[in-house]
Amino acid sequence: MKKISWITATALVVSNMIGTGVFTSLGYQVASLTNTYTIILLWSVGGVLALFGAFCYSELGNYYKETGGDYIYLSRGFHPIFGYLSSWVSLIVGFSAPVSLAALAMSKYLQIFGLGLGKGFAIGVIILIALSQSFSLRTSSDFHNLFTLLKVVFVMALIGLGLYIAPDAGNGLNFSHSWVKEIQMPEYASSLVFVAFAYTGWNSASYIVGEIKNPTKNLPKSLIVGTLFVTIVYVLINYVFLKHASVLSLVNQEDVASIAAKGFLGLSGAKWVSFFIALQLIATISGYLWIGSRVSFATSKENKLWSFMNKTRNEIPYLALWVHACIAILIILTGEFEQIFIYASFLLQILSTIAVATVYTIPSLKRQIFKGNYFWLFPTVFLAFGVYICYFTFIAHPKESIVGLSTIFVGLILYSFDTKHNIST
Repeated sequence: MKKISWITATALVVSNMIGTGVFTSLGYQVASLTNTYTIILLWSVGGVLALFGAFCYSELGNYYKETGGDYIYLSRGFHPIFGYLSSWVSLIVGFSAPVSLAALAMSKYLQIFGLGLGKGFAIGVIILIALSQSFSLRTSSDFHNLFTLLKVVFVMALIGLGLYIAPDAGNGLNFSHSWVKEIQMPEYASSLVFVAFAYTGWNSASYIVGEIKNPTKNLPKSLIVGTLFVTIVYVLINYVFLKHASVLSLVNQEDVASIAAKGFLGLSGAKWVSFFIALQLIATISGYLWIGSRVSFATSKENKLWSFMNKTRNEIPYLALWVHACIAILIILTGEFEQIFIYASFLLQILSTIAVATVYTIPSLKRQIFKGNYFWLFPTVFLAFGVYICYFTFIAHPKESIVGLSTIFVGLILYSFDTKHNIST
């Protein structure tokens, strides 16, 4: 079987993380939180939590050494029902909903050109990218690396220009002492769910550990390098947005990057920024389809209702790939951007919190990366913040949260009718 390098694995981490969340979240955050220190702290906390999660997944991936990510960890570490639910949530939300959001964000950013792009355009993009991944691992890898490189170059250029060019009067920078009050507000906790969604993908490489060369060395390398890089990017890019756009212009807006770009590049420059944001979202869609199809394929080997996806061609789980693409299209047809965003963020936070907890089931002597007892700080902090974020998100957005919990309930019903092939309950 062909294996991918740590560079491709890191590219998957970066492309899955840098995408819809960072280019849309700020507009929802500044509706309640206007202090720059507060915003920077939000994104810094998100980065630390993602890094702690990456530490945990480095151990989990090297302990189990099976492609499948959360499904493997939860099934083996806790009980098959948890693995089943994680795959169900991943199928509907974890990998399909981000594809929908990225495709919708593409159409939103391209509207600056006066194009009447809508859901039809978003659906077409998903179909084309799914086609690009349907042929071979080499083709998928080359396609993905190309668009990830484009993503990284574009984001670094945007940050560089934003930092270099002087801000206009009336920008969103606010370095007052109000941040002390803001971090104690419920809105601060609920805003973390948007940040957590933006960091979704820090665990990407662990889902395909079976496809990585020398995973003991390269899995933690790809997770940690990718997460550290993205954390720095997120903090800087949100500072740039606030530096060049007023809070009032950003509130509840999704295309925050194009709004900010008008402040330091003018309308023509903002059009180019919007174009490249739309283009780099191709790597985001590609990454989620790639990883999601592998998780569903791993599940299909052990569960009867999923077994129709247990087929590959040229090492590509093509049926699982197209199932994810079709679900993403259905989500686009049935929901609006903000509703999908909150619904997906809430469910993904629940899933990642429970999945990280499986690291407690690894015997200390079996850990290969972090040997000392200090390691337990990482999952403990991650779990504490996970519960904190989920609680306040439910309080602030009960409708979307209840729909999310209903999705889990449907998964429980499906599990009761399913038949395991390889795992005894």
